[in-house]
Amino acid sequence: MRHHLLLTLFAAVSLIQCSSRQEEKKADTSPMTITKEAFGATGAGESVDLYTLSNTKGMQVKISTYGGIVVSMMTPDKAGKTSDVVLGFDSLAGYLKEHPYFGAIIGRYGNRIGKGQFTLDGTVYKLAVNNGPNALHGGLKGFDKVVWRAKEMSTSDGVRLDLVYTSKDGEEGYPGTLTTTVSYTLLNERNELKIDYEAVTDKPTVVNLTNHSYFNLAGQGEGNILNHSVTIFGSRFTPVDAGLIPTGELKQVEGTPFDFRTAHVIGERIEAKDGQIAAGKGYDHNWVLDKPVGDMGLAARVTEPTSGRVMEVYTTEPGLQFYTGNFLDGTLTGKGGKVYGHRAAFCMETQHYPDSPNQPSFPSTRLGPAERYRSTTSYRFLTAQ
Repeated sequence: MRHHLLLTLFAAVSLIQCSSRQEEKKADTSPMTITKEAFGATGAGESVDLYTLSNTKGMQVKISTYGGIVVSMMTPDKAGKTSDVVLGFDSLAGYLKEHPYFGAIIGRYGNRIGKGQFTLDGTVYKLAVNNGPNALHGGLKGFDKVVWRAKEMSTSDGVRLDLVYTSKDGEEGYPGTLTTTVSYTLLNERNELKIDYEAVTDKPTVVNLTNHSYFNLAGQGEGNILNHSVTIFGSRFTPVDAGLIPTGELKQVEGTPFDFRTAHVIGERIEAKDGQIAAGKGYDHNWVLDKPVGDMGLAARVTEPTSGRVMEVYTTEPGLQFYTGNFLDGTLTGKGGKVYGHRAAFCMETQHYPDSPNQPSFPSTRLGPAERYRSTTSYRFLTAQ
């Protein structure tokens, strides 16, 4: 009798364990999703859509076809609570007004080109200037202010949104008709947003594409980012002049406030008495990454102590612009009525170096008709207890 009861109990426990494993398997195989909804229209009457990419690990990303903007990025903290970690606006109307490139695709040329001109194959090209005498982030109407064609799909490793835009020869002063594809993939095996950039041209031009998301790992609008701890895997940086144009020097970070080879809290040295800190009004500089040019490698790691969120940046690009929201001043009200004050976010813009078309010693940004521009960057989210 006792033997029979033990067998019955063992069978019941086995059934519960089997059921539990089935529930776990069911949870693990719940579908990744990508959905589309209307997001409004531009002043010219162009329809804009908003895509939502979700994985099974608790991450969700919303992307607009206007500017390819990452409108929100929901990631879990160490307690499993999900919050939005990028700055932006609740509606398209906010993005149609003047704003500091929140979440947008930047092109044709990310960052600055000095004096708004460059020489390519003996021809001088004059660009639209929009940053004092310099061209910044593609000009007056860069890739952040156009509507991209979209195609959604599911892949073996995640859900993907392909965005395509064709920039005409002479647009903003740049030569060549350039067709650009930017693919956002939300991976399922881990909380990672992978961005693949490709471009082709019909005549020689210069290209430097990036994304301009503003991050606060405590949650968007949750104070400043001075307590975030940052590691940047670069032993040199490109010093700038008063207009934030590189001088051409590749300076060692050792002994300077720019040495993030080991982790430092952002607020620790951001007000240091240093000429470069003064020029950028904080950190707004390009780091020369130590990894081989073109190889996918770890560029930076950022940790926020309260939430436990950790963001790692991987890229094939040779440079990383670390910007600490120095020009945010409390005049912009973002999502959920949150006011974005001074240093309310940081940016990690993977890139070729600023002003490369005018700096022969920098890695080239030239793209010819027989070539294909390719670049990949991933933002990976983890938690630390």
